Formats: sequence, structure tokens, C-alpha cells
Amino acid sequence: MKLLSLATAAASAGLVAAAPAPVQVVSPDKFEISVLGGATFRIKQVYNEQFSQIGKGPRALAMTYQKFGLEMPSSLVNSLQAVAQKMAAAQGIIPKGGIKAAANDSVKAGQGEVSATPQLFDVEYLAPVELGTPAQTLMLNFDTGSSDLWVFSTETPATQRKGHGIYDPKASTTSKNLTATTGATWNITYGDRSSSAGNVFTDVVSVGGLSVPNQAVESATRVSASFTQDNASSGLLGLAFDVINQIRPTPQKTFFSNAMSQLAMPLFSANLKKGQEGNYNFGFIDPTEFHGDLTFVDVNTTRGFWQFQASGFALENTTIQLPHEAIADTGTTLLLLPPAITTAYYRLVPSAMEDAQSGGYVFHCNETLPDLTLMIGTYAAVIPGHVIQYAPADTDDFATAKWCFGGAQSGDGFPFAIYGDIFFKAQFTVFHGGDRKLGFAPKVAE
Repeated sequence: MKLLSLATAAASAGLVAAAPAPVQVVSPDKFEISVLGGATFRIKQVYNEQFSQIGKGPRALAMTYQKFGLEMPSSLVNSLQAVAQKMAAAQGIIPKGGIKAAANDSVKAGQGEVSATPQLFDVEYLAPVELGTPAQTLMLNFDTGSSDLWVFSTETPATQRKGHGIYDPKASTTSKNLTATTGATWNITYGDRSSSAGNVFTDVVSVGGLSVPNQAVESATRVSASFTQDNASSGLLGLAFDVINQIRPTPQKTFFSNAMSQLAMPLFSANLKKGQEGNYNFGFIDPTEFHGDLTFVDVNTTRGFWQFQASGFALENTTIQLPHEAIADTGTTLLLLPPAITTAYYRLVPSAMEDAQSGGYVFHCNETLPDLTLMIGTYAAVIPGHVIQYAPADTDDFATAKWCFGGAQSGDGFPFAIYGDIFFKAQFTVFHGGDRKLGFAPKVAE
């Protein structure tokens, strides 16, 4: 009955049914390795035990507000203040500064293999990337929601780079200073009005044995505090489209854009898992990682993201048409969905509530969560309930927690829904740069 009433409310709000976005279903045996440079490589994902377990849920939500330049609602700010105090106490220090709320209290040539490290509870996935000659290896975040390759470096203030791996352009014989020759710089501003910025070099960048010469490398002369606290990461490798690269006066190509001509197929896939090894594959599709056929949808690159049209959702065998724009973003931990979807979903969880202290939806950890099906055209992407149980909310581990933080949260105020790592734990996803399409298939059971 609740779903039927939701359908009625959606219709009255003008959320009328629309024709599903067209899809293309392709059998794995129809893919051919052929046209480009012939290179393929796999990057394994492994678990990173360095990330603090305190306040994982609200921290993951806050990182998304930061990333997309949105100010946080006061409930989330208050939650983060409490988390900061608890983390400081655990480290024996007194936190400095504060966190700002929104002013209006609302936020509208070969094959190689490398190992990778995700942050605890999948906050961030890291992989080794080699920069320069001789190679300097840094652990970077692979992020399909941005288009910059920026790193901590010898130009980063010592107080900000402490504990991080750093890039030294002067130690590389293939490094060229693009800032000195063209005036190129970069600056990324976040939701709390902090920013990361710096100079630009070009150098050889290698991932999994695939090398790209003259790749733009953004050397940080200033880093937002949200990154300096994460010693496991030395920067970010963006895998979105070139149009949102932040180098000025002339944006530069991403690593993937430059590497596509060397790959056997101009694509990569994400096969991420919950708390165990997963992987990214570049240049090939591994049919053992998913069931059945791949369903492809067109990508709208206008905003520079892997953006697509989703058509609705299904719960308990009832499908609701709710067309919405979404992006596929490996750099975001959670599922940020239209409020109508999260409201309908958590109505099916008896203990669920929006908790100001946690900054989002929480529920009793011992409850069995229902599956959530997200409709992408005619494709039904099932997110199992156990994947949506993201993190303990009232303690620092599941063994002692009564309340858990949901991996699906409301994306009210965001310009689109964000299908983050919770989605990729359930759905094998192909990012096809040549055709500018996204492909989805059910994953092989873990």
C-alpha cells in the first residue's frame, strides 16, 4: 500500500511515467579485441586497514557534499563535529577549527597487473601509479567523477604532505614544467570553501605497465584538509571526461583519454566488492565477472561526467517510474538517490529513521534489509539489502553496534543522483570511452 501511495504522490507531483531510455543488450561473445594498441591490464582492489573506523557513515556522506561543492546541512555538520571530537580523543589531540553549515540550513603495449588498496569500509579505492623517470610510485584514488590527476609533491607544504608519498618533478628526467612555459595552474574548490591548487607538469605516467608520455600531472602547492588527513592516499587520478579538467588556461586530457589509443578496447570496467578483493580492468572485458549479457546505455557528457538517465526503481515487485539523471562515480562511496526512492525504501525497514545525530538514515543492525532495484531503461539493477548495510552508527564496529548507517541516502539538493561504490559492489559496470556508453550486468556471486 505504501508503494501505491507513493505512485499516487509521484503522479500528483508531476513525476509522470516517461519512456525508458533506450538500451543496447550485447552478449559477451560479441566483443572483439582488435582495433587499437592491444594493451590490457587489471588493477586489483584490496582492503586498506589504515582508515579510521570512527564515524564512517557521516564522513562518507560529507565527502560527497565536499566533492561536488555543496554546503552540508546543519544535521550533518553537527554529526561531523561529534565525530571529529571522538577521533581527536582517540588520537589524544584537540581538534582545531570547525565545519561550516549551509547558510540556509539546506543544500539544495602489454599486459600487466598491479595491486590496489581501498580505504576501510570502501570510503576510497587506491592503486599504485608510477610517475616520472625513474618511476616514483604513489597510491592514488581512481575517480570516475573527476578529471584531474593531482598529487602531493615536493611543492606541497611540509605540514600538509607529512605521511604522504610525494612526487618530485626535479627527480624525473622526463618531467617538463608546464606552469613555467604556459602559465598553467589548477584549482579545485570544495563545499566548505577549502581548495586544492598548484602547478602543472607533464611526465610519463604508468599504470599496470601501460605508459602515457607527456601526461599532465598536477602538483599540489595547497591541499584541502579533507585530503591531508588521509595518509594512505597521495592524490587522485580522474577518469571522467576532459571537459571538466581544472587546469587553466587550457584544460588537459585525462590519463584514460591519452591511453585509449594504446588499449585493445577503448574501455575499462569496475568490479568492486564489499570488504574483499575486486578489480578494475582496462582494455578488455572479463566475462567471468558477470552473468548474462551486458546492457549499454548512452552517456551524456555535457557536464563531463559518466551521466545517464535512470528510469525509476522497484521494491517488492512494484515498479515506480521516476526518471532521473544519474552519474556513475567510483570516487563516491554511497548511493545518493532522489528522496522519493530513499523514502520508499526505508518505509520497508521497520526501525529505519532519519537520524540527525548520524546525519542520515539509520536502522537496527539486526534487521534484514530488502533489495533495492534501480531501473536503467529496461535494465533492472538489483542492489542486495546486505550491501546497503554500510557502517555501524552508534559504535565503531558491527559486533557492538545496535544502529547501522545506510549505504543508500537522500541526494536532495544534488544536481543528479550519484551511483557510487554501493552500486558497483552489486553491478559489474563498463565505462566505454570509445562509444561513450555505460554497460551493466549482474555480478557473479561473491
